[in-house]
Amino acid sequence: MSPPSGHRAATGPGGREGNFPSLAGQVAAAALGRLLLNTARRFAYPFAPAIGRGLGVSLTAVSALIAVNQITSVSSLIFGPLADRRGYRVMFLAGMAALAAGMLAGGFFPGYWTVMGALFLAGLGKAMFDPSILAYVSERVAYDRRGMAIGVMEMSWAASSLIGIPVMGWLMGSFSWRAPFFALGAAAIAVFVLLWRMMPAIHTPEMAGRRPREGFPGNFRSLVRSRAAAGCLVFAFFFNGASDIFFVAYGAWLEADFGLGLVAVGMAATVIGLAELLGEGLTATLSDRFGLRQSMIAGACLTIAVYALLPLARGGGLSAALGAIFALFLAVEFTIVTGLSLFTEVLPEARATMMSGYFASASAGRMCGALAGGWIWSAQADIGAIGALSAGACAAGLTALLFGLRALPLGRR
Repeated sequence: MSPPSGHRAATGPGGREGNFPSLAGQVAAAALGRLLLNTARRFAYPFAPAIGRGLGVSLTAVSALIAVNQITSVSSLIFGPLADRRGYRVMFLAGMAALAAGMLAGGFFPGYWTVMGALFLAGLGKAMFDPSILAYVSERVAYDRRGMAIGVMEMSWAASSLIGIPVMGWLMGSFSWRAPFFALGAAAIAVFVLLWRMMPAIHTPEMAGRRPREGFPGNFRSLVRSRAAAGCLVFAFFFNGASDIFFVAYGAWLEADFGLGLVAVGMAATVIGLAELLGEGLTATLSDRFGLRQSMIAGACLTIAVYALLPLARGGGLSAALGAIFALFLAVEFTIVTGLSLFTEVLPEARATMMSGYFASASAGRMCGALAGGWIWSAQADIGAIGALSAGACAAGLTALLFGLRALPLGRR
């Protein structure tokens, strides 16, 4: 991927022009950072029972830790517009610094409130990181190729399941439940240095000319006054909330119904990673061809169907359960990544603001979903109830999306 003609050369600290890696190389470095942030956000889900035992608290209490991690993305409403004004590089580095500080604190000072702070800082780092990189790529890639570019970049999310979570499970099984915090903290420091060396300060006069100048209230109003943007934000809340209702309970489901241990549950995350990788690959190869809007609707409908059919997997043994998990996360990831590609064009005059609104809404949904999933599982331990609630939430989100996208110009669908 190379930036189109007309963009000023990247400059290093102090405004000096220099030779920096290509856009593809920069995105690869950013993807490595996202791998760490995504792993820090996700590893608590399948290992919630082990973390609870290490801290001496219940699954419901651990789900509250996860919810705190998710709610930090609401702060992206501040960081997105700030990235438009101050540059992407600041947000990348601040995100890595927050991750390093939080994870090392959680490792060195193990306690419920310290771990809550560690996950809070990890979520804060992700809130700084994600809107900036999506706006960065979207400014440089044509809309009819956006699905491919973002699909490739989002493979760091699948890598967190394929690589990150299994490694966290091995560390927990071989050392202690605190080991992932030390590993992620040390890796974040290394990636901070890498990003410092590779990522230039970006100066784009085109972005400056379109930059919103009304501050936070004006940015927020631009989201809620747009019917298309509002529909996308409501969809993000319900669809991501449905995902976490299931995600917070699936580790306990596999432990309770199939007797899987820590390492086995961690390796089951490989199934999720493969499904997500395939979903991201399908976004990269198919969504532009069939249209982002049509592809996203198809993915949402498939997701609803899989949630509704989860009770059938419960009676089919471990293979059926893993097959259902694979189908579910394939559909979820394809829908989310295709949606990210579509949403970058909903408010093209304020891309980072739009994406920060998306992440904030998705995070609020995940917070509610994590709390609801932990509560429902603790009360009933029934995967059928989990699936039914998730399917209903997805259907509500899809309804809002269809209503909102009717206001979007045909050229941006």
